[in-house]
Amino acid sequence: MSYTEAKSFYEKYGVDTEKALEKIKGASISLHCWQGDDVRGFDTDPTKPLTGGIQTTGNYPGRARTPEELMADIDEVIKLVPGKIKMNLHASYAIFDEENPWVDRDKLEPKHFKKWVDFCKERGLGCDFNPTFFSHPKCDPLTLASPNVETRKFWIEHGKACIRISQYLAEELGEPCVMNIWTGDGFKDIPADRIGPRERYRESIDEILSEPYDFNLVKPTIESKVFGIGVEAYTVGSAEFALSYAAMNTDKCIPLMDNGHYHPTEVVSDKIPALLAFFPEIALHITRPIRWDSDHVVLFDDETKEICREIVRCGGLDGRVDMALDYFDASINRISAWVTGVRNVQKSLLFALLQPNEELKKMQDESDFTQLMVAQEELKTAPFYDVWKEYLERENKPYEYYDEIKRYEEEVLSKR
Repeated sequence: MSYTEAKSFYEKYGVDTEKALEKIKGASISLHCWQGDDVRGFDTDPTKPLTGGIQTTGNYPGRARTPEELMADIDEVIKLVPGKIKMNLHASYAIFDEENPWVDRDKLEPKHFKKWVDFCKERGLGCDFNPTFFSHPKCDPLTLASPNVETRKFWIEHGKACIRISQYLAEELGEPCVMNIWTGDGFKDIPADRIGPRERYRESIDEILSEPYDFNLVKPTIESKVFGIGVEAYTVGSAEFALSYAAMNTDKCIPLMDNGHYHPTEVVSDKIPALLAFFPEIALHITRPIRWDSDHVVLFDDETKEICREIVRCGGLDGRVDMALDYFDASINRISAWVTGVRNVQKSLLFALLQPNEELKKMQDESDFTQLMVAQEELKTAPFYDVWKEYLERENKPYEYYDEIKRYEEEVLSKR
Protein backbone atom coordinates (compact mmCIF):
# COMPACT_ATOMS: atom_id res chain seq x y z
CA MET A 1 0.00 0.00 0.00
CA SER A 2 1.22 3.52 -0.82
CA TYR A 3 1.02 6.60 1.36
CA THR A 4 -1.82 7.90 -0.81
CA GLU A 5 -3.81 4.72 -0.15
CA ALA A 6 -3.00 4.86 3.55
CA LYS A 7 -4.15 8.47 3.66
CA SER A 8 -7.48 7.45 2.11
CA PHE A 9 -7.87 4.63 4.61
CA TYR A 10 -7.41 6.94 7.58
CA GLU A 11 -9.74 9.53 6.06
CA LYS A 12 -12.58 7.00 6.44
CA TYR A 13 -12.03 7.31 10.20
CA GLY A 14 -11.83 11.09 10.08
CA VAL A 15 -8.05 11.16 10.54
CA ASP A 16 -5.94 13.67 8.59
CA THR A 17 -2.53 12.07 8.07
CA GLU A 18 -1.03 15.39 6.93
CA LYS A 19 -1.92 17.01 10.24
CA ALA A 20 -0.44 14.02 12.07
CA LEU A 21 2.81 14.30 10.11
CA GLU A 22 3.04 18.01 10.82
CA LYS A 23 2.40 17.47 14.54
CA ILE A 24 4.99 14.72 14.99
CA LYS A 25 7.71 16.97 13.53
CA GLY A 26 7.48 19.25 16.56
CA ALA A 27 7.37 16.51 19.21
CA SER A 28 10.58 17.06 21.19
CA ILE A 29 12.33 14.02 22.71
CA SER A 30 15.29 14.43 25.06
CA LEU A 31 18.21 12.14 24.16
CA HIS A 32 20.08 10.79 27.20
CA CYS A 33 23.83 11.09 26.77
CA TRP A 34 24.54 8.28 29.24
CA GLN A 35 23.49 5.49 26.84
CA GLY A 36 26.74 6.13 24.94
CA ASP A 37 29.19 5.42 27.76
CA ASP A 38 27.25 3.23 30.23
CA VAL A 39 26.62 6.12 32.69
CA ARG A 40 30.35 6.59 33.34
CA GLY A 41 30.67 10.33 32.82
CA PHE A 42 33.90 12.30 32.84
CA ASP A 43 34.36 13.47 36.43
CA THR A 44 35.35 10.26 38.28
CA ASP A 45 37.47 7.17 37.67
CA PRO A 46 35.69 5.26 34.87
CA THR A 47 37.11 1.93 36.06
CA LYS A 48 35.28 2.08 39.39
CA PRO A 49 31.85 0.48 39.73
CA LEU A 50 28.67 2.53 39.55
CA THR A 51 26.89 3.11 42.86
CA GLY A 52 23.64 4.56 44.13
CA GLY A 53 21.24 2.06 42.59
CA ILE A 54 22.78 2.46 39.10
CA GLN A 55 23.93 -0.62 37.22
CA THR A 56 24.68 -1.53 33.61
CA THR A 57 25.18 -5.00 32.20
CA GLY A 58 27.19 -6.02 29.18
CA ASN A 59 30.52 -5.04 27.68
CA TYR A 60 29.79 -4.50 24.00
CA PRO A 61 32.83 -2.94 22.30
CA GLY A 62 32.90 0.73 21.35
CA ARG A 63 31.92 2.57 24.52
CA ALA A 64 32.62 6.30 24.29
CA ARG A 65 35.57 7.20 26.54
CA THR A 66 35.94 10.94 25.92
CA PRO A 67 33.65 13.90 25.26
CA GLU A 68 34.79 13.90 21.63
CA GLU A 69 33.87 10.24 21.14
CA LEU A 70 30.51 10.71 22.83
CA MET A 71 29.70 13.73 20.68
CA ALA A 72 30.68 11.84 17.52
CA ASP A 73 28.34 9.00 18.51
CA ILE A 74 25.50 11.43 19.15
CA ASP A 75 26.07 12.92 15.71
CA GLU A 76 25.66 9.44 14.24
CA VAL A 77 22.37 9.07 16.09
CA ILE A 78 21.12 12.44 14.84
CA LYS A 79 21.82 11.28 11.28
CA LEU A 80 19.40 8.39 11.72
CA VAL A 81 16.46 9.81 13.66
CA PRO A 82 13.79 12.21 12.42
CA GLY A 83 11.98 14.94 14.30
CA LYS A 84 13.03 17.27 17.09
CA ILE A 85 15.74 16.12 19.50
CA LYS A 86 17.11 17.73 22.67
CA MET A 87 20.24 16.73 24.53
CA ASN A 88 19.99 15.44 28.09
CA LEU A 89 23.13 15.70 30.23
CA HIS A 90 24.08 14.54 33.69
CA ALA A 91 26.34 16.78 35.75
CA SER A 92 28.98 14.04 35.66
CA TYR A 93 29.47 14.87 31.96
CA ALA A 94 31.21 18.16 32.76
CA ILE A 95 34.17 18.71 30.46
CA PHE A 96 37.47 19.62 32.09
CA ASP A 97 40.64 20.80 30.37
CA GLU A 98 43.72 22.94 31.05
CA GLU A 99 41.66 26.10 30.94
CA ASN A 100 38.95 24.64 33.18
CA PRO A 101 40.59 22.02 35.43
CA TRP A 102 38.67 19.43 37.42
CA VAL A 103 36.48 20.57 40.31
CA ASP A 104 34.22 18.50 42.54
CA ARG A 105 30.49 18.43 41.92
CA ASP A 106 29.64 21.10 44.48
CA LYS A 107 31.86 23.56 42.59
CA LEU A 108 30.64 22.95 39.04
CA GLU A 109 30.02 26.05 36.92
CA PRO A 110 28.37 26.78 33.57
CA LYS A 111 31.81 27.04 31.95
CA HIS A 112 32.29 23.30 32.46
CA PHE A 113 29.43 22.77 29.99
CA LYS A 114 30.36 25.38 27.39
CA LYS A 115 31.57 22.73 24.94
CA TRP A 116 28.19 21.03 25.23
CA VAL A 117 26.49 24.37 24.56
CA ASP A 118 28.65 24.86 21.48
CA PHE A 119 27.79 21.32 20.36
CA CYS A 120 24.06 21.97 20.78
CA LYS A 121 24.16 25.38 19.11
CA GLU A 122 25.85 23.98 16.02
CA ARG A 123 23.07 21.38 15.70
CA GLY A 124 20.10 23.48 16.79
CA LEU A 125 19.45 21.43 19.92
CA GLY A 126 18.03 22.39 23.30
CA CYS A 127 19.40 20.71 26.42
CA ASP A 128 18.01 19.21 29.63
CA PHE A 129 20.10 18.56 32.73
CA ASN A 130 20.42 16.31 35.79
CA PRO A 131 22.38 16.64 39.03
CA THR A 132 24.40 13.45 39.57
CA PHE A 133 23.67 12.15 43.07
CA PHE A 134 25.40 8.79 42.59
CA SER A 135 28.77 7.15 41.88
CA HIS A 136 30.77 9.52 44.04
CA PRO A 137 32.92 9.10 47.21
CA LYS A 138 30.64 11.47 49.14
CA CYS A 139 27.64 9.14 48.88
CA ASP A 140 27.69 7.79 52.44
CA PRO A 141 25.59 5.94 50.98
CA LEU A 142 22.91 8.65 51.39
CA THR A 143 23.13 12.09 49.77
CA LEU A 144 20.35 14.66 50.27
CA ALA A 145 18.81 12.49 52.98
CA SER A 146 22.03 11.85 54.88
CA PRO A 147 22.07 12.47 58.66
CA ASN A 148 25.58 13.85 58.18
CA VAL A 149 25.32 17.65 57.88
CA GLU A 150 28.50 18.00 55.82
CA THR A 151 27.37 15.32 53.37
CA ARG A 152 24.02 17.01 52.91
CA LYS A 153 25.68 20.39 52.48
CA PHE A 154 27.94 19.04 49.71
CA TRP A 155 25.01 17.61 47.76
CA ILE A 156 22.81 20.66 48.32
CA GLU A 157 25.58 22.83 46.88
CA HIS A 158 25.78 20.43 43.96
CA GLY A 159 22.05 20.83 43.37
CA LYS A 160 22.31 24.62 43.50
CA ALA A 161 25.20 24.56 41.04
CA CYS A 162 23.02 22.50 38.71
CA ILE A 163 20.23 25.09 38.92
CA ARG A 164 22.72 27.73 37.74
CA ILE A 165 23.97 25.46 34.97
CA SER A 166 20.39 24.73 33.86
CA GLN A 167 19.63 28.45 33.69
CA TYR A 168 22.77 28.91 31.56
CA LEU A 169 21.75 26.09 29.20
CA ALA A 170 18.25 27.51 28.77
CA GLU A 171 19.45 31.06 28.14
CA GLU A 172 22.18 30.04 25.71
CA LEU A 173 20.09 27.57 23.72
CA GLY A 174 16.76 29.38 23.76
CA GLU A 175 14.74 26.43 25.08
CA PRO A 176 13.54 25.58 28.60
CA CYS A 177 15.80 23.17 30.49
CA VAL A 178 14.17 20.36 32.46
CA MET A 179 16.39 19.73 35.50
CA ASN A 180 15.61 16.42 37.13
CA ILE A 181 16.29 15.72 40.81
CA TRP A 182 16.65 12.02 41.54
CA THR A 183 18.70 10.22 44.18
CA GLY A 184 19.16 6.56 44.98
CA ASP A 185 18.96 7.30 48.71
CA GLY A 186 17.60 4.36 50.68
CA PHE A 187 18.46 1.26 52.72
CA LYS A 188 19.23 -2.32 51.82
CA ASP A 189 17.27 -3.72 54.78
CA ILE A 190 14.34 -2.66 56.94
CA PRO A 191 15.02 0.80 58.43
CA ALA A 192 14.43 1.88 62.02
CA ASP A 193 13.41 5.39 60.93
CA ARG A 194 11.46 6.05 57.74
CA ILE A 195 10.33 9.63 58.26
CA GLY A 196 13.67 11.18 59.31
CA PRO A 197 15.40 10.63 55.94
CA ARG A 198 12.32 11.94 54.12
CA GLU A 199 12.18 15.09 56.21
CA ARG A 200 15.88 15.71 55.52
CA TYR A 201 15.33 15.01 51.83
CA ARG A 202 12.45 17.51 51.71
CA GLU A 203 14.51 20.17 53.45
CA SER A 204 17.45 19.56 51.10
CA ILE A 205 15.28 19.96 48.01
CA ASP A 206 13.82 23.13 49.55
CA GLU A 207 17.35 24.52 49.87
CA ILE A 208 18.29 23.55 46.30
CA LEU A 209 15.19 25.23 44.90
CA SER A 210 15.89 28.37 46.94
CA GLU A 211 18.60 29.10 44.37
CA PRO A 212 17.18 31.84 42.07
CA TYR A 213 15.97 30.69 38.65
CA ASP A 214 13.36 31.59 36.06
CA PHE A 215 10.66 28.91 36.21
CA ASN A 216 9.80 29.66 32.59
CA LEU A 217 13.33 28.62 31.62
CA VAL A 218 14.33 26.07 34.25
CA LYS A 219 11.89 23.25 35.01
CA PRO A 220 13.05 21.39 38.13
CA THR A 221 11.42 17.99 38.42
CA ILE A 222 11.17 15.50 41.27
CA GLU A 223 11.54 11.85 40.24
CA SER A 224 10.51 8.88 42.35
CA LYS A 225 11.63 5.26 42.39
CA VAL A 226 10.26 2.11 43.99
CA PHE A 227 13.67 0.56 44.79
CA GLY A 228 17.19 0.10 43.52
CA ILE A 229 20.17 -2.25 43.81
CA GLY A 230 21.45 -1.94 47.37
CA VAL A 231 18.33 -0.07 48.53
CA GLU A 232 15.80 -2.87 48.19
CA ALA A 233 13.94 -2.31 51.48
CA TYR A 234 13.37 1.44 51.50
CA THR A 235 13.67 4.30 49.03
CA VAL A 236 13.54 7.81 50.45
CA GLY A 237 12.18 9.37 47.27
CA SER A 238 9.16 7.11 46.90
CA ALA A 239 6.27 7.82 44.52
CA GLU A 240 4.20 9.29 47.34
CA PHE A 241 7.06 11.52 48.46
CA ALA A 242 7.92 12.85 45.00
CA LEU A 243 4.33 13.45 43.96
CA SER A 244 3.44 15.12 47.26
CA TYR A 245 6.46 17.41 47.05
CA ALA A 246 5.59 18.48 43.52
CA ALA A 247 1.94 19.00 44.46
CA MET A 248 2.91 21.26 47.36
CA ASN A 249 5.36 23.27 45.25
CA THR A 250 3.67 23.80 41.88
CA ASP A 251 5.22 27.26 41.61
CA LYS A 252 8.77 25.91 41.45
CA CYS A 253 8.82 22.29 40.25
CA ILE A 254 6.89 19.63 38.35
CA PRO A 255 6.55 15.86 38.84
CA LEU A 256 8.52 13.38 36.74
CA MET A 257 7.46 9.78 36.18
CA ASP A 258 9.84 7.10 34.93
CA ASN A 259 7.83 4.10 33.77
CA GLY A 260 10.47 1.78 35.21
CA HIS A 261 10.17 3.25 38.71
CA TYR A 262 6.94 1.62 39.84
CA HIS A 263 5.74 -1.79 40.88
CA PRO A 264 5.54 -4.25 37.94
CA THR A 265 1.73 -4.25 37.98
CA GLU A 266 1.54 -0.44 37.68
CA VAL A 267 1.52 1.36 34.34
CA VAL A 268 2.48 4.99 33.81
CA SER A 269 0.07 5.35 30.88
CA ASP A 270 -2.82 5.41 33.37
CA LYS A 271 -1.00 7.87 35.63
CA ILE A 272 -0.47 10.49 32.90
CA PRO A 273 -4.11 11.67 32.71
CA ALA A 274 -4.40 11.40 36.51
CA LEU A 275 -1.56 13.89 36.98
CA LEU A 276 -2.61 16.15 34.13
CA ALA A 277 -5.98 16.56 35.84
CA PHE A 278 -4.09 18.57 38.49
CA PHE A 279 -0.69 19.65 37.08
CA PRO A 280 -0.35 22.02 34.12
CA GLU A 281 2.88 20.25 33.13
CA ILE A 282 4.56 16.93 33.85
CA ALA A 283 7.74 15.18 32.72
CA LEU A 284 8.39 11.58 31.68
CA HIS A 285 11.39 9.30 31.46
CA ILE A 286 10.49 6.63 28.92
CA THR A 287 12.20 3.28 29.33
CA ARG A 288 11.37 -0.44 29.21
CA PRO A 289 11.38 -2.26 32.54
CA ILE A 290 11.53 -6.05 32.64
CA ARG A 291 10.31 -7.03 36.11
CA TRP A 292 12.02 -3.98 37.59
CA ASP A 293 13.83 -0.80 36.55
CA SER A 294 16.10 -2.68 34.19
CA ASP A 295 16.46 0.14 31.63
CA HIS A 296 16.04 -1.91 28.46
CA VAL A 297 15.84 -0.24 25.05
CA VAL A 298 12.37 1.16 24.38
CA LEU A 299 10.34 -0.93 21.94
CA PHE A 300 7.22 -0.29 19.86
CA ASP A 301 5.29 -2.28 22.44
CA ASP A 302 1.86 -2.00 24.04
CA GLU A 303 2.79 0.16 27.01
CA THR A 304 4.95 2.56 24.97
CA LYS A 305 2.05 2.98 22.55
CA GLU A 306 -0.38 3.47 25.43
CA ILE A 307 1.88 6.08 27.07
CA CYS A 308 2.00 7.98 23.79
CA ARG A 309 -1.75 7.66 23.29
CA GLU A 310 -2.29 9.38 26.62
CA ILE A 311 0.27 12.07 25.79
CA VAL A 312 -1.60 12.82 22.56
CA ARG A 313 -5.12 12.51 23.97
CA CYS A 314 -4.32 14.77 26.93
CA GLY A 315 -2.74 17.51 24.82
CA GLY A 316 0.73 16.62 25.99
CA LEU A 317 2.36 17.61 22.69
CA ASP A 318 1.22 21.18 23.28
CA GLY A 319 3.76 21.77 26.05
CA ARG A 320 2.14 19.79 28.87
CA VAL A 321 4.42 16.72 28.77
CA ASP A 322 8.24 16.85 28.63
CA MET A 323 9.54 13.59 27.16
CA ALA A 324 12.98 12.09 27.71
CA LEU A 325 14.52 8.68 27.19
CA ASP A 326 16.28 6.93 30.06
CA TYR A 327 17.90 3.55 29.51
CA PHE A 328 21.41 2.19 29.14
CA ASP A 329 22.06 -1.14 27.45
CA ALA A 330 25.73 -2.11 27.31
CA SER A 331 25.06 -5.55 25.80
CA ILE A 332 24.37 -4.33 22.24
CA ASN A 333 25.64 -1.65 19.87
CA ARG A 334 24.98 1.58 21.74
CA ILE A 335 24.19 3.62 18.62
CA SER A 336 21.52 1.10 17.70
CA ALA A 337 20.13 1.24 21.24
CA TRP A 338 19.77 5.02 20.99
CA VAL A 339 18.29 5.08 17.48
CA THR A 340 15.87 2.21 18.10
CA GLY A 341 14.54 3.79 21.29
CA VAL A 342 14.05 7.27 19.80
CA ARG A 343 12.35 5.89 16.72
CA ASN A 344 10.02 3.70 18.74
CA VAL A 345 8.81 6.63 20.83
CA GLN A 346 8.32 8.62 17.62
CA LYS A 347 6.48 5.68 16.04
CA SER A 348 4.25 5.43 19.09
CA LEU A 349 3.45 9.14 19.01
CA LEU A 350 2.62 9.01 15.30
CA PHE A 351 0.50 5.90 15.87
CA ALA A 352 -1.40 7.82 18.56
CA LEU A 353 -1.85 10.85 16.28
CA LEU A 354 -3.42 8.55 13.68
CA GLN A 355 -6.20 7.46 16.01
CA PRO A 356 -9.68 9.09 15.68
CA ASN A 357 -9.48 10.09 19.31
CA GLU A 358 -12.51 12.37 19.36
CA GLU A 359 -14.69 9.75 17.71
CA LEU A 360 -13.48 7.05 20.09
CA LYS A 361 -14.14 9.33 23.05
CA LYS A 362 -17.67 9.98 21.75
CA MET A 363 -18.34 6.22 21.60
CA GLN A 364 -17.17 5.87 25.20
CA ASP A 365 -19.25 8.81 26.42
CA GLU A 366 -22.31 7.33 24.70
CA SER A 367 -21.59 3.91 26.26
CA ASP A 368 -21.24 2.38 22.79
CA PHE A 369 -18.57 -0.04 24.00
CA THR A 370 -19.26 -2.57 21.25
CA GLN A 371 -18.40 -0.14 18.46
CA LEU A 372 -15.50 1.22 20.52
CA MET A 373 -13.92 -2.23 20.79
CA VAL A 374 -14.47 -2.99 17.11
CA ALA A 375 -12.97 0.33 16.00
CA GLN A 376 -9.96 0.05 18.30
CA GLU A 377 -9.23 -3.45 17.04
CA GLU A 378 -9.60 -2.50 13.38
CA LEU A 379 -7.19 0.39 13.82
CA LYS A 380 -4.49 -1.94 15.13
CA THR A 381 -4.01 -3.27 11.59
CA ALA A 382 -4.36 0.09 9.86
CA PRO A 383 -1.62 0.90 7.27
CA PHE A 384 0.56 2.72 9.80
CA TYR A 385 3.76 1.52 8.11
CA ASP A 386 3.10 3.63 5.02
CA VAL A 387 2.59 6.82 7.01
CA TRP A 388 5.73 6.19 9.11
CA LYS A 389 7.72 5.53 5.93
CA GLU A 390 6.38 8.77 4.42
CA TYR A 391 7.49 10.66 7.53
CA LEU A 392 11.04 9.28 7.26
CA GLU A 393 11.23 10.17 3.58
CA ARG A 394 10.09 13.74 4.24
CA GLU A 395 12.72 14.01 6.99
CA ASN A 396 15.41 12.53 4.71
CA LYS A 397 16.05 9.64 7.11
CA PRO A 398 16.53 6.02 6.05
CA TYR A 399 13.87 3.43 6.84
CA GLU A 400 16.52 0.75 7.35
CA TYR A 401 19.47 1.80 9.48
CA TYR A 402 21.26 -1.39 10.52
CA ASP A 403 23.80 -1.30 7.67
CA GLU A 404 24.80 2.27 8.57
CA ILE A 405 25.22 1.31 12.23
CA LYS A 406 27.41 -1.65 11.27
CA ARG A 407 29.49 0.62 9.01
CA TYR A 408 30.04 3.06 11.87
CA GLU A 409 30.90 0.19 14.19
CA GLU A 410 33.51 -1.21 11.81
CA GLU A 411 35.05 2.15 10.96
CA VAL A 412 34.83 3.94 14.33
CA LEU A 413 33.65 1.91 17.34
CA SER A 414 35.80 -1.16 16.73
CA LYS A 415 38.96 0.97 16.74
CA ARG A 416 38.44 2.27 20.29
